[in-house]
Amino acid sequence: QVQLVESGGGLVQAGDSLRLSCAASGRTFPWYCVGWFRQAPGKERELVAAIKWTGNSTYYADFVEGRFAISRDNAKKMVYLRMNSLKPEDTAVYYCAADTVYGRKPHEYHYWGQGTQVTVSS
Repeated sequence: QVQLVESGGGLVQAGDSLRLSCAASGRTFPWYCVGWFRQAPGKERELVAAIKWTGNSTYYADFVEGRFAISRDNAKKMVYLRMNSLKPEDTAVYYCAADTVYGRKPHEYHYWGQGTQVTVSS
């Protein structure tokens, strides 16, 4: 069993940076892959970035364009998403999700946090 709690969202201006954090509990968490997803109003949930349990493989959606960085600290059971050069179109609720599968789709992840709101004003 894995529980996830996101934090770090907020209201920022275009061009600003944020770091989202995902705190995990569960003895087996270090062996789980983690994805950061986002969902804007009226849109489907989409993958932003993912990281393997080892931390040595990462994936980013095309729209990230080098602005975001995902990382993890298994000793602390934390996963981070550093977001730079934020744009208004990055406005969404951001979720972290975990599973043993290094997937790209929401249905591939079994455990989810409650989400944290990111709002980017122009």
